[in-house]
Amino acid sequence: MISLSISNNIAEIVLDAPQKLNSLDEQALAELSQAYDDAAAAASRGEVRALLLRGEGRAFCAGRDIQNVSPESDDAAAYLGGLVEPLLKKMSAFPAPTFAAAHGACLGVGLGLLLATDVVYVAENAKFGSPFAKLGATLDSGGHWYFTERLGMHRTLDLIYTAELISGTEAVARGLFSRAMPADELLENTRAIVAKVARGATGAFTASKELVAHIRDQRLGLWEAMAEENTEQARLCKTDDYAEGFRAFQEKREPQFRNR
Repeated sequence: MISLSISNNIAEIVLDAPQKLNSLDEQALAELSQAYDDAAAAASRGEVRALLLRGEGRAFCAGRDIQNVSPESDDAAAYLGGLVEPLLKKMSAFPAPTFAAAHGACLGVGLGLLLATDVVYVAENAKFGSPFAKLGATLDSGGHWYFTERLGMHRTLDLIYTAELISGTEAVARGLFSRAMPADELLENTRAIVAKVARGATGAFTASKELVAHIRDQRLGLWEAMAEENTEQARLCKTDDYAEGFRAFQEKREPQFRNR
């Protein structure tokens, strides 16, 4: 079950099937995709300025729900290419800053959901990796790209070959995710940060999100990236938030951004 709630300009999407560690079958993926569509529509109306993704129970998401999948008739290409990949693209392009709070098992598609999120905070004892060696399968949901980019080739293949899992603490130390926190503080701290971001200059944040993605995907050099920054800054300087930020600084007060 997937739920979406919107309050104080924050969309919160919850994976809520704790009895199966929030593993995702085709129906759950469709519901999750719809939740992102609904949140994006609310963002277009100015009702959402940040998004938080989290899971209920003992785990964030243990991956694909294969309990009732027959290996003889399984169509992995349809599941991954037809359902997972479009969802991850949609998540990556969400028109506002996105965050995730991850605890417990974060594997397979669940790991992919995190990798498609802008900022990920993890419990120190969360578990990440590639358990697929035990299934005769391979890491999916973009895991090869992100692991190689952030962990390096040797550590990536070590995790794939051995199926060993790393903790949230190691995942952050190696640059896979942003911050590690004690599990009992994770959600409260993440919600506080998301609330602060939602009150900020989210239009400028979204511009930075797009710039970072373009620099990554196009492998831009310094001067190419700087030229794109200049173009974006020229656009932002004509917005109300830009003017408000300058006035607030000059008047020594807190800015009141409106995403305009």
